[in-house]
Amino acid sequence: MSTSTIRPQAPRFAQSTWLVAEREITMRLRSRVFLISTGILLLLVLASILIGGFTAQNSSNDTTPVAVVGAAGQSIGNGGRLDVTEVASVEAATELVRDGTVDAAIVPDGSTPLGIGILADSEVPAALVSQLSVSPPVTLLDESPTNPFITYLVSLGFGIVFFMSAMTFGSTIAQNVVEEKQTRVVEILMSAIPVQALLAGKVLGNSILAFGQIALTAVLSIIGLTILGQTDLLTGLGMPIVWFVVFFAIGFVLLASLFAATASMVSRQEDISSTTTPVTMLVMLPYFAVVFFNANPLVLTIMSYVPFSAPVGMPVRLFLGTAAWWEPLVSLAILAVTTAGTIWLASRIYQNSLLKMGARVKWREALTS
Repeated sequence: MSTSTIRPQAPRFAQSTWLVAEREITMRLRSRVFLISTGILLLLVLASILIGGFTAQNSSNDTTPVAVVGAAGQSIGNGGRLDVTEVASVEAATELVRDGTVDAAIVPDGSTPLGIGILADSEVPAALVSQLSVSPPVTLLDESPTNPFITYLVSLGFGIVFFMSAMTFGSTIAQNVVEEKQTRVVEILMSAIPVQALLAGKVLGNSILAFGQIALTAVLSIIGLTILGQTDLLTGLGMPIVWFVVFFAIGFVLLASLFAATASMVSRQEDISSTTTPVTMLVMLPYFAVVFFNANPLVLTIMSYVPFSAPVGMPVRLFLGTAAWWEPLVSLAILAVTTAGTIWLASRIYQNSLLKMGARVKWREALTS
């Protein structure tokens, strides 16, 4: 009776992709550098939340301590943002001002049209004077209720999270590709699975880790704002954070594909920067742009539609309330189409360059081989 050797069936593309992705995830979770960088990112996010929360609390609770003598207190109505201490005489009010208990005192003064005067130590209490001044009503045509400092912190937070996550995982992908190429491990891998599955697995595995890191950051932000009692800020940040996670999930696939493709063009770790620098610049551009131009509506609008900066620009515009409901959808569609085209281009470069050792592969050769 004859027997035939049954060869094991080759894994399908999806199975091969997931095997590579699972390997990437396991390697990263065992890396001390990855765990430390993730911890640093979460600490930075937590610090920005605490600073922003305390700043908002201080600005809302900022009051001016004043002493009031008799009927002079009627001039300030309900007190507004004043911490009022009622005293019986001008002498008592003067003593409180001299010893620093209060910043100023409101005393009766019949020589003035208002019938009151202000006693201060060495500086004019501007906050008190402005509250007592009679001002006409003002209507703002372009009202911006958001505190500029809070806007800066929110923009900086989105920029830092995007920058650190993209650079951490992008550089990891690049180094891993060159390491496998330099040690010839890639030749063994390519003998078992398609090269497209190898690229897809690397991108998928690192994208899952990056998405998890971003989701953890979002959850930490929501918990921190809830504990601080910043319900207004949390309400304003809720939808922008959700959109940031969605935009980053797609945008990182774009960047990861480019990091892997450009890294495959070299054979030594020392040469990685020679090909990945353009991709690194694409990661750095949104960070610096949102830090320096977070108050510029035109720059933010342009950023929100450029695929490489949309994950930062659009959430900031949503926080400021300057984006219409349809704009995130249009921007996300542009990002998705760009990502699909980038994956196709990166796959071509990766396949044409991965087995070429020695000198750096030229762009024309990587695209046309």
